Amino acid sequence: MSTRPSKKTGEHPLTQLPEELQQAVRAAFSKKASHLVVLDLRQGDAFTGFFVICAGQNARQVQAIVDAIEEALRKSTQRKPSHVEGYGGSDWVLLDYFDFIVHVFTPDAREFYALERLWGSAERIELADETPSAGSATA
Repeated sequence: MSTRPSKKTGEHPLTQLPEELQQAVRAAFSKKASHLVVLDLRQGDAFTGFFVICAGQNARQVQAIVDAIEEALRKSTQRKPSHVEGYGGSDWVLLDYFDFIVHVFTPDAREFYALERLWGSAERIELADETPSAGSATA
């Protein structure tokens, strides 16, 4: 995942991201994840290329979002996360895919940990709650 997303005018921000990241985002949205943000960390000295940060309204929804992301990537790319943390408590679940890390929070945990502030120098890509379908492409 060494290529930068293109900045084509009129292109949906999601289509600028690597395909596996797009699949993770679509899976999160399929379970009604909210406030989804992608942080592009490739310009800094981060240990990964991207953070995907989103929220579920409660622990049960957080688990559903995490399950959907894992299933989508396992089916489409045969990839499993190298590490999963926090699934039992479900206030904050982390899925580490090396190239990107997915953080799914409850609203209170997201506000408390404020990852967007900690990684404030990263390029921030905010995604609306509606994303283009997997087959659509914008020129």
